[in-house]
Amino acid sequence: MRIIFMGTPDFSVPALEALKEAGHEILAVVTQPDKPKGRGKEVQMTPVKEKAMEYNIPVYQPVKARDPEFVKILTDLAPELIVVIAFGQILPKTILDIPKYGCVNIHASLLPKYRGASPIQYAVINGEKESGVTIMMMAETLDTGDMLDQEAVVLDEKETFGSLHDKLSSLGSRLILKTITKLGEGTAVRTPQDDSRTCYVGMIKKSMGDIDWSMDAVSIERLIRGLNPWPSAYSVWNGKVMKLWEAKVVDKEYEGAYGQVVEVDRDSLVIKTGKGGLSIRKLQLQGKKCMDIDAFLRGYPVAEGTVLERLAGASSCTENVGRKEERGV
Repeated sequence: MRIIFMGTPDFSVPALEALKEAGHEILAVVTQPDKPKGRGKEVQMTPVKEKAMEYNIPVYQPVKARDPEFVKILTDLAPELIVVIAFGQILPKTILDIPKYGCVNIHASLLPKYRGASPIQYAVINGEKESGVTIMMMAETLDTGDMLDQEAVVLDEKETFGSLHDKLSSLGSRLILKTITKLGEGTAVRTPQDDSRTCYVGMIKKSMGDIDWSMDAVSIERLIRGLNPWPSAYSVWNGKVMKLWEAKVVDKEYEGAYGQVVEVDRDSLVIKTGKGGLSIRKLQLQGKKCMDIDAFLRGYPVAEGTVLERLAGASSCTENVGRKEERGV
């Protein structure tokens, strides 16, 4: 099938690889403009652009996909299908109407739940038992189109954003091939989404990782996993930011202030929370490498009664979840 592929981050790359290896004709790849990254602010290509260049596929990087000049480029390419996965821009009707088979989106949640930008993180943060991938026809509003295919995965007890990201990226690359076959054969079934069951999740912000120790230990432990590896959950100890990478819930109530160190031994550091305690297993002090808790305590003695603090201006990790989505942004 003649396909235009739209995607930007590393999450999108396996789908591009799968389409190419399956023998589909990739007419062009569309991705976000290159941006400066890192301390040196060196301009870097998007992961999708890098892969497209390996395949010698033409690459387009419009600042605004809705610009008439770019829409004409896509029209002239005459694709049969446009496949979109984590592209980063809302597509206008002028693009949605171009392909014979329409535009399909690979979305990393079991729609209609978790429309929006961060479904993988919130599946972990909210303690979901399962997540998955939905292939849907694209509509003018965000993640509202009819569903074509859906497949679920069970979350592991210690699932992180990073591990679930990789699972769903791989699943999406397999599922899109099945969907394309159905579209070509005319056997694809369109299932409207139940809007009464949806919620919208916005962009993840670094400030969401600033731990509020008055939350219960279960919620904090999920937050740590849901923000691993980016942007990370953290607290402040001795004036330095301490990133927390792994923790275990302690089903015990303690006296003292929220965020206070209530137990310390050779390989254990327990923090009081709003309900229960949190035993820190892996952490990373500002300017240092990630360490297991026993290695950390050998180098940095922590006294019972010490209170971990928050950075100023922190916002809740739940601020971007639960809103009914009204329109694309």
